[in-house]
Amino acid sequence: MSVTTPSEVDHDDTPAGREEPGSRPPTVSRRRRRLRPYTLAVPAVLLCVGILYPFFVGVSYTVFNFSAANPNPAFVGLRNFAEITTSAPFWNSVRVTGSFAVTATVVETVLGVGVALLLYRGGILGKVLERALIVPLMVAPILAAIMWKLLLLPEVGWVRPLLAGLGVTDYTGTDSPLWAFIWSVVVDAWIYTPFVAIIALAGLRSLPASPFEAAAVDGAGWWFTFRRLTLPMLWPYVFVAVIFRLMDSLKMFDIIFGLTTGGPGDSTTTLQINAYLESISYARYSRGITYMVVLWAAVYLISMVLVGYLRRLQNRTAGEAT
Repeated sequence: MSVTTPSEVDHDDTPAGREEPGSRPPTVSRRRRRLRPYTLAVPAVLLCVGILYPFFVGVSYTVFNFSAANPNPAFVGLRNFAEITTSAPFWNSVRVTGSFAVTATVVETVLGVGVALLLYRGGILGKVLERALIVPLMVAPILAAIMWKLLLLPEVGWVRPLLAGLGVTDYTGTDSPLWAFIWSVVVDAWIYTPFVAIIALAGLRSLPASPFEAAAVDGAGWWFTFRRLTLPMLWPYVFVAVIFRLMDSLKMFDIIFGLTTGGPGDSTTTLQINAYLESISYARYSRGITYMVVLWAAVYLISMVLVGYLRRLQNRTAGEAT
């Protein structure tokens, strides 16, 4: 028969600071539980306010005649919209913006997919060149435009001797409307073709291997495999890059402004540049903001159409995969 001593009864094996088994953990107060969802929503609310407040303030300016020459602006309704949409500079900038956006997006998409295909099959050299793709993206667009402007100078630039060697003798830098537009597209493609290539390369590496193995067993050629397998399976990835590049090209300002300042004349004046000229150069603030609201509406509508097509494309691809 064992006898329990007082020292054994008083001994506590529970370490200091640790609760005994079976004890209830501390609970969060009911008020804190109720406030937690609202607390977590505060950053999102602040972000929305920071975005929407300036936007709606800017939209409100379009119905007044704010300008440096008019210290007491009056309500004018939709007169600013009527004036700019019936003016020749507006429609010229619409034409330039659309032409630049479509041309630059097509060029960058074709070159980007081509570069991605070369790097995908490039072995060790391809892996080395992948790292170089990001270099143009690290350069600020306005700095890239200034750098290219120096290269394109007819007197001291490097481009004129190269073109002369190819038989081009009528090169005048960016002094002609055609060359100004061409070089604006070239500079934009130099910066952003790697962006398309990176997305396309990631898409190539995610494609399943079994369809290509089956095509190789059947003796399919490279062009057939690319046209019937690679391109259809890769297109959803490439189309994401197309959406980003088209939306960004429609809002183009820094590259063209740094390279040509919208000239010669108004041959490369986009909607963004017109908005800058109206707001900063001419100090007609309401008209400048009206340009931006029109551009925003156009970009928003186009993006909704493209995103809807992308969603249908992804659903169709997922259905074919299953």
